Amino acid sequence: MNTRLTSAAFAASGVLFLIYPAVRPSGDDAAAMASGAWVAGHLAAMIGFILAGLAVLGLHQVLGDRLSLRAAVVTWIGAGLTLPYYGAEDFGLNVIAHRSLRDNAPALMELAQEFRYGPVAVTMFASGLALLGVGTVMAAVAVWRSGVLARWSAVPFGVGFALFIPQFFGPYSLRIAHGALIAVGGLLLAAELWRARRAAAGPGGR
Repeated sequence: MNTRLTSAAFAASGVLFLIYPAVRPSGDDAAAMASGAWVAGHLAAMIGFILAGLAVLGLHQVLGDRLSLRAAVVTWIGAGLTLPYYGAEDFGLNVIAHRSLRDNAPALMELAQEFRYGPVAVTMFASGLALLGVGTVMAAVAVWRSGVLARWSAVPFGVGFALFIPQFFGPYSLRIAHGALIAVGGLLLAAELWRARRAAAGPGGR
């Protein structure tokens, strides 16, 4: 990935993680899960995870050090472990909720809880998010050490992903604030990559 694409990936990923809680219904009942907003919000998060992995890989190509490469690998593994859970949460629970409402069968929603707290599913989910946090923090450390980008520029993005699991236990307003933190982090990194690219190109460079 070139610097432009890396910058775009960070910016888009950050914005998508703000769209996710802003669009997703705050409730977890059948009406919320059956809505189009449920599908759209979770889909935004899934695309955001993919773009975050691509962005950290592009960051390694900018920095060219071992730590940023390890960060990219850990981030990719984390995204890979997280995405199956999000896919089932998005599409599977949406189907269950539609059937529950259509057939007036509230008991069907018990299936949602069985999926969410199944030992294999929840372990993959938690492990994936934890690895995403580790990978993005590693990327922030690589940026801090590099001298190529502003030292602090990757800190908000890394902190946002490190807080991904804890924010689930707060009020929904905290989840929106968390999405805003990742958005700010992605946009800051995008702007810093763009600035560094222009500086490297010199006066009149493109």
